[in-house]
Amino acid sequence: MDAVAEGLWILADRFEQSGNISQAVKCLEAICQSRSPFLPIVEVKTRLQLATVLLNYTDNLLHAKNHLERAQLLLKQIPSCFELKCRAYSLLSRCYHLVGTIGPQKQVLKKGLDLAVTGDGLSPLLWVCNFNLQLANALTIEGDFPNVIRALEAGLVYASKAQFPQLQLLFAVSMLHVHLMESDNLTALQQTVSLCDQLWDQLPHQTRELHPGLHVYNQLLHVFYFLRVCDYKAASHHVELLDAALSSKYETARLQLLAPEEKQACMTALEMQDHDLQKEMKILQGQLKEQGIHEQKRNELVGFYHELDRQLEGLKDQERFYKYLFYGNAWKQESKLPLGVFPLDGEWLPTGAVLILVDLMAVTCARPKGMFKETTKRLQSGLSIVNGELGKLGITSSTQETHLPHWSIWMAGVYLVLQFQLLENKILIDLTRTEFMDAQKALMEVLDLYFRFPTILQGCESSIHMLLGHYAHSVGCFQEGALHFIEAAKLTESKALKALCHVYSAISLICLGDADSCSQALDLIGPVYRSMDSFIGVREKTLVLFASGLLQMKQHNPQEARTRLANGLKLTHKQLGNHQLVSQYLTVLGSLALAIHDTSQALDILKSSFTLAKALHDVSGQIGVLTELTALYRELGEGAKLQENFQFEERKVEELARHIQTAVSSSHHMYLLKHGLNKET
Repeated sequence: MDAVAEGLWILADRFEQSGNISQAVKCLEAICQSRSPFLPIVEVKTRLQLATVLLNYTDNLLHAKNHLERAQLLLKQIPSCFELKCRAYSLLSRCYHLVGTIGPQKQVLKKGLDLAVTGDGLSPLLWVCNFNLQLANALTIEGDFPNVIRALEAGLVYASKAQFPQLQLLFAVSMLHVHLMESDNLTALQQTVSLCDQLWDQLPHQTRELHPGLHVYNQLLHVFYFLRVCDYKAASHHVELLDAALSSKYETARLQLLAPEEKQACMTALEMQDHDLQKEMKILQGQLKEQGIHEQKRNELVGFYHELDRQLEGLKDQERFYKYLFYGNAWKQESKLPLGVFPLDGEWLPTGAVLILVDLMAVTCARPKGMFKETTKRLQSGLSIVNGELGKLGITSSTQETHLPHWSIWMAGVYLVLQFQLLENKILIDLTRTEFMDAQKALMEVLDLYFRFPTILQGCESSIHMLLGHYAHSVGCFQEGALHFIEAAKLTESKALKALCHVYSAISLICLGDADSCSQALDLIGPVYRSMDSFIGVREKTLVLFASGLLQMKQHNPQEARTRLANGLKLTHKQLGNHQLVSQYLTVLGSLALAIHDTSQALDILKSSFTLAKALHDVSGQIGVLTELTALYRELGEGAKLQENFQFEERKVEELARHIQTAVSSSHHMYLLKHGLNKET
């Protein structure tokens, strides 16, 4: 019977490698369902392999869970089998994670840890690392961040004992991930980043190349960190490193398609190599079957056989890459970015999600600088991959949350949140460029996503009101804009985001111009202004300095206004690099310079502001500058320039009015303006 089992295992493995998963499952189930008895150890191995196949290739989680639970019962009768028991605990934990039962998952992981910590040698150390990493993931879902850090710190200790620097880096990077999610402790963030850098520098180059997934994970979290501390230059550098890493893994840049003749040449070369290698493989297979072959010669042939097999696998990778270039789709499921070696050979995110995330980070870094040509390319790339990956999960434009099987909710959630964030950036770009109809369309897409997947996108509700506030403000509906920003503040627990919402609301109220609105704006700005140095980074500080400077100007305190605006401009230019905000700062400072009759400085400042606003296609910003220039030329008595500037201003006012009128006339306008606002707001 052992020989029968061995034969079925080999057959199942061949079916799996050829992609015939149903036949592989049948081979393994034949052992489990056999009337002739197999040894318990044979049945355990079979059920573990069957569960692995089901988890990797199907959505039949219940079937996989049943096999794993049966394997556990059998293992209780066997005193040894350390590796099989650990593998069973790990797979069952993964199964519970996918079905969303965190309690049983933590129980299984505790049993696994209790077993692994008693073992000797390298293998138990690696299994302890495995279980601690899975435990940290389970605790993260529950929001138990202190215990998440404890589990990761324990894993780091065991990774050090195992003398696996790549595992040490994995736990350090995971700790950075947790700190970025929940901590406002800048010291803890900086210390963890330093630890990650130190461990990365200690990794040999060969080890780095063997773990592209860990490299990408580390680089992405560095991008998140530098965006958090508002160091956009460093963030952009790490995005470039990510692009290079992904391009290197797949042999060439993924954004440039091959010419038709190059495609044909590549595929012809691949076919010829494949034909030659297959021919050699058949000859070798025949030689290996011959009887009486000398043992040394046989070993040489076996080694050559495996080398040819490796080359064939390499050709398959090339073929997948060229197919990607031809069709412009995300890389196939086979192209993975594992975080480490077995038993930590899983992914943080599938490759498709990583590609989207890198596109999103590129957009986030480039958008404030007004690099809209680059951001548009990356947005289109990210949205294209999102649609492809959602399609693989069976999610169409009519799919709702209730239609999703439980196993797909987590993965669907990853892609839906990424889609939301890509659309969010698109809306902000459209509003900056005065493309209000395009912004409307994207806003309706966002709301449609939210209505179809309310639980998955629950955390995005505050961001939706932020976007609606920006839309309302951009089309001159300042009262509604202020209300949406206040609603956004109510829906977030983030201190930083709440502060931003209050500042944005205050700016909308200041634009209304009446005394009561300015008083409300002062009430919103005051607490943020007093605590502005407590935030990580300078984003909140630069915005509140702009808003408070604008308010001081409205209250006829030009000197205080100028001081605050000058400080804010310095920070914005040096650290944020937000060209639209810099342009707005310059416009207000130019107006102040004009108010104190410093016409030379006012002219220089306003020209710089107009250059930035024009590059951004920000029509509203251009009008603000042109209005001040008209007043400046009038004071200087330069009639010709005054007339020319005034006519240009009138054309721009008419252009903006057309854009606003088109947006206001849309059937979606009032719906977007009033969405989520009630009488009590």
